[in-house]
Amino acid sequence: MQIPFNIPFITGKELDYIRQALEQGELAGGGHLSREVASELASRLGARKVLFTTSCTSALEMAAILAGVQEGQEVIMPSFTFVSTANAIVLRGARPVFAEIDPETMNITGETVANKISPHTRALIPVHYAGLPCEMDQLCSLASDRGLKIIEDAAHALFASLHGKAAGTWGNFGCFSFHATKNFICGEGGAIAINDEETMARAEIMWQKGTDREKFLRREVAFYSWQDIGSSYAPSELLVAFLKAQLDCARQIQQTRQLLWETYATELSPLMDEGLFRIQKLNPDAQSAYHIFYILLPDENRRRQVEEYLRGRGIGTAFHYVPLHLSPMGRRLGYQPGDLPITEKTAFSLLRLPLYPGLKENEQRYVIDEVKNAMART
Repeated sequence: MQIPFNIPFITGKELDYIRQALEQGELAGGGHLSREVASELASRLGARKVLFTTSCTSALEMAAILAGVQEGQEVIMPSFTFVSTANAIVLRGARPVFAEIDPETMNITGETVANKISPHTRALIPVHYAGLPCEMDQLCSLASDRGLKIIEDAAHALFASLHGKAAGTWGNFGCFSFHATKNFICGEGGAIAINDEETMARAEIMWQKGTDREKFLRREVAFYSWQDIGSSYAPSELLVAFLKAQLDCARQIQQTRQLLWETYATELSPLMDEGLFRIQKLNPDAQSAYHIFYILLPDENRRRQVEEYLRGRGIGTAFHYVPLHLSPMGRRLGYQPGDLPITEKTAFSLLRLPLYPGLKENEQRYVIDEVKNAMART
């Protein structure tokens, strides 16, 4: 049996919405469909405003500008994240400061962040790894006390929540991804949730390439002109049409992912009880997005053994991020091995298993059985 690591999920309605967009003649970004779907998404999240972007990367870059990140400042984030989190800060001339993660969740916490704050700190970027929200109540309290901005990297966490409040709406800004590997997809795409009233007008200008075109479209000005820095952040209406089909099926997609995640957790619990590996510890006060199911093995060598065994049995698995502080760019920023020992150990010991809505019951059963066999034979 061949089980790929991921298969993008198609609802079957994508072409219908794309056809409608074609018939309406709006293909460029920022059209009626984008506004309609963004408004619906903002309502579902409880965000003040949502703007679709070409990627989560561009959403993070927008958020860094809106948060006022400037040259010589620092922004605290995990090293265990995708490069876009740090690039958004480096592009502003600021320095990413990497905080340790909690090995039970792979997320930063108030405790791991507190001792990284300096007079140069401008913002925090919590990353909701695997769809599990960080302890945002702690982080928001810390940021409020120190006058810091919060940019949530919620690339994994659309429709996740903590204490009933959606991930991406706790901080000043929330950034989401609709990349083909995520829970809800349009090939490449993203969104920024703006929860900060005072930056909303500037966000619109940046999103419209630095112009006040949104005011013009609302007939608040007679013509639009260059007002501020900005870029071409809006995705094509065709991508938003594709995404609309995905968001229409959000409940079904999330329920399926949760069932798959919980089946893995239940069936593999005897191996966890034996101490052979660990999985992400869920927070009873949080609703995960169930983006990733991973096993955390004792060390890198054991992870490689299991990975190779499963590959030989036709099962696609995936290692995840090389911690940013260990990368060539991280080394140029002055970081070195040993700076974040928990991150280093856990990052190289983590192995992701297949989890996607099209994964059939017998296919997941096969994966579970072969994980058990891997533990016994390797």
